[in-house]
Amino acid sequence: MAVATNLSRREFFRAGAAASGGLLVAFYLPLAEASQAGTSFAPNAFIRLRRDGSITLIVGRSEMGQGVLTSLPMLLADEMDADWKRVRVEQAPALPAYANPLMHINLTGGSNSVRGSWIELRQAGAVARTMLIGAAAQRWKVKASDCDARSSYVIGPRHQRLSYGALAMAAASQPVPSKVTLKSPEEFSLIGRPIARVDTPIKVNGRAVFGIDVKLPGMMHAAVARSPVFGGKVKSFDPAPAKAVAGVREVVQISTGVAVVAEHFWAAKQGRDALRVEWDQGALGDLDSGEIERMLSEAGDKPAVVAQRIGDAQRAQASAAKTIEAIYRLPYLAHATMEPMNCTADVRPDRCDVYAPTQGQTPALREAMRITGLPAEKVNVTTTYLGGGFGRRGMVDYVVEAVEVSKALGRPAKVIWTREDDMRHDAYRPVNYSRLAGGLDRNGNIVAWQHRIAAPSLLQDLQGHRPPHDLDKYAVEGAVDLPYAIPNQQIEYALVAPGIPVHFWRSVGHSYTAFVVESFVDELAAAAGKDPYEFRLKLVEGARRYRNVLMVAADKAGWGKPLPTGVGRGIALHNSFGSYVAEVAEVSIEGKGEVRVRRVVAAVDCGTIVNPNTIEAQVQSAIVYGLSAALMGEITIRHGGVVQHNFDDYPVLRMPQMPKVEVYPVAGGPPMGGIGEVGVPPIAPAVGNAIFALSGKRVRNLPIRPKDLA
Repeated sequence: MAVATNLSRREFFRAGAAASGGLLVAFYLPLAEASQAGTSFAPNAFIRLRRDGSITLIVGRSEMGQGVLTSLPMLLADEMDADWKRVRVEQAPALPAYANPLMHINLTGGSNSVRGSWIELRQAGAVARTMLIGAAAQRWKVKASDCDARSSYVIGPRHQRLSYGALAMAAASQPVPSKVTLKSPEEFSLIGRPIARVDTPIKVNGRAVFGIDVKLPGMMHAAVARSPVFGGKVKSFDPAPAKAVAGVREVVQISTGVAVVAEHFWAAKQGRDALRVEWDQGALGDLDSGEIERMLSEAGDKPAVVAQRIGDAQRAQASAAKTIEAIYRLPYLAHATMEPMNCTADVRPDRCDVYAPTQGQTPALREAMRITGLPAEKVNVTTTYLGGGFGRRGMVDYVVEAVEVSKALGRPAKVIWTREDDMRHDAYRPVNYSRLAGGLDRNGNIVAWQHRIAAPSLLQDLQGHRPPHDLDKYAVEGAVDLPYAIPNQQIEYALVAPGIPVHFWRSVGHSYTAFVVESFVDELAAAAGKDPYEFRLKLVEGARRYRNVLMVAADKAGWGKPLPTGVGRGIALHNSFGSYVAEVAEVSIEGKGEVRVRRVVAAVDCGTIVNPNTIEAQVQSAIVYGLSAALMGEITIRHGGVVQHNFDDYPVLRMPQMPKVEVYPVAGGPPMGGIGEVGVPPIAPAVGNAIFALSGKRVRNLPIRPKDLA
């Protein structure tokens, strides 16, 4: 595997004549790779410009609905001054040149695709533009500084014009600039404009290839029987009933269970259903949700590891004029992507090809190498479109299964998980128990804040061991570094390990800390007898970006203006992934306590705006996702396994339940933040706070249950 090195700009970029005839700007390749690649540098190129003027821009992040196949090429094309109509986009191969700059591996996550590539891709575009201008200036025998570029043309000092296509071959022989000048925001031609998604047409007409659509010659289909108990193992199995099903060809034991291989998926599933497996349930066979709740509350009632201490919260609490305490509980949550897990692999003695809807190309590559024993250059990971990711597809358990099955068969194999497989064999958003105490002075100002979190550790599951000092940064993100000016704070974390697998879930720890923090701030505002919006606004006095989104959200929502009878309004504020978001929710309670969210207003400051369409779509998507969790989402455990199995008992928001959503981007300037996850954290507390404003009933447990509000 190639490793990152410190390289100068001249070493980092290479240029040459592409095999198709034209300019190709590429990332640096080690000498051995460069000699094999010849002059095209095609494996690691970002930009391919052909003599016909067509431009192919290659994207190294996975497209899972968040719009990176549009937003990232916009960075390249803007600095290149390319005609957007001539641009084509391709998904990058899983090579080190395309590693996530903030993670140093091929991985899409953390809402960092655009902010992580903001400088890198613009520099790549500027290098191409500079070389094209240099080629034109040389042909016209003028100074390059007297030339300009615009919409895939170089314009000379006497208004002469040459197209990029006409300059492609000459530009390929230009020296690669060691330094380039990036555009100022005033010069942007694409960045900041609402550009239509490039992947929408093929998704509408059905030509887009998702992982589940992959077909290879001679491919077999596999369905895997997995232990119904987490941590369980195969004790024995009888393949005969499965092999009796028409179409079934093989029954193979793999690391996660037993795979039934057939000519088509339905035969594989029927064979798996007929398969008789005896399981060793391991240590978790008697575990249930009641026991997990007991473990959490027991840990949450004791002093724990201090994650943050400011002032003396305990002393301030003891001397406060008014104090309140609260306990909040949030459940495990499934990712529930629309496309269930799947992968196709083709393992041969000298090569392995993996076709996967994955967020984690490097982890997939490493697992394929481990299973096959092949070196990196003999393993190819092709990223398809993803039918949702939400962090789940950063795991590669489904890739492992496909590679193991294909290796055992000696032919291509596709593994498809059913919805039930996906729901019951996920790695979940951690369950959470939070104990809070707050104190107010005689003027209603917060003088003390204590927050103890008991929850499983994502780091423990990722690393296979407890984190240093038993402190998981993901468990306390959003709880430490509060936006509010509170003089005395103590944040603690108690690691609880029930044994249920956990993983990153859209917005990670912020998904529960925002609910707890913003709900408790609302409780303190009520205890102080103050308006929740005005209370927050005073607490963030001097914090410009927090104030801006609060004020925009409140203004656009008509905060303080009368609402229809039977409607309540709530507000929440949060910072995650470098972005500032305030959301106002308007809700009613109908029938036997059914919550209907009628309207959501969101103000979002993610720094520089690349594509307003993306911001609006991602915040709308996040609100749908967050509302599904707040109103309905809950994974429960019985006998060491998951009770829920499909969307009938793990429902998500339906179209008639969708509120009107208004999104207002707020230009906050640098640094740039993310957008894919930041709309999730504030929605649950905004809804809970609206319920309190309407009914006087405080929401402290999720999901919001009608019986608690009736």
